[in-house]
Amino acid sequence: MKRTAIISDMPQERFSYLGNISDEDKILLKNVVSWAKAAWEKNYTKYSFFLDERQQKLCEVVLRSEKLDNYSFWGGYDSADRKVIGFFPQGKVLQEDVYPIKPICFTYRTADKLSHRDFLGSLMSMRIERDCVGDIIVGEGKTNVLVYETVAQRVLYEVKKIGRVGVEASIGFDSSISCECKLSEISGTVSSLRADCVFSLATRLSRDKAALCIKTHGICIDHLISYKPDEKILQGQAFSVKGYGKYIFKSINGVSKKDRIHITLCKFI
Repeated sequence: MKRTAIISDMPQERFSYLGNISDEDKILLKNVVSWAKAAWEKNYTKYSFFLDERQQKLCEVVLRSEKLDNYSFWGGYDSADRKVIGFFPQGKVLQEDVYPIKPICFTYRTADKLSHRDFLGSLMSMRIERDCVGDIIVGEGKTNVLVYETVAQRVLYEVKKIGRVGVEASIGFDSSISCECKLSEISGTVSSLRADCVFSLATRLSRDKAALCIKTHGICIDHLISYKPDEKILQGQAFSVKGYGKYIFKSINGVSKKDRIHITLCKFI
């Protein structure tokens, strides 16, 4: 996947059904359709770099609308969030071990507490592109980092410290490091399941401020962006607004005498 735009004859209006998406997203979507068709017709395999969950969702929606199914996602382990999309020729299926993903395990003293931000910041300071870094799974005294194969040797041999903490790197994925997300519950009542109401409860912002935030920054619901405060959020959906964290709408727990809806949300921490 080249970072320069690949020009195709696909008009940008073709993605109007996705709503307000960036020019960068449009280039990505043009490219994945082009790669899927070329892999099928010309009998070769093609990979993207790492995509976040929103980008994956956009790609899936567009590829399905184009009736293309010669692709699969893989992020280096079963429950990965950031994944590479691979396109394969007719009659072939990609095996997980051929994806251009390398797992690197960092070990350090358990007394040293490092975070996802610490590891990502160190890699970004090396001018490694964000799309060359997959999931970062932090444990006690050890952390798994998934990287694109083109930067694996640099990371393996050049990263000796994360912040001020000395680390040792080796190729491999330590499956003993828990991949489970930590969540905290938020319960309360809302007047409706509009995005501004649910987001207001999640963040303790006033409804007016929540609505303004959504209009300004957009709210990502199941990885698709909306700028509409009256967009509905349904039970089971994940949602986030940049700078305010990520949440899951866990459950509806009944209706009060004043017709307010009791709901429970979970915040990723």
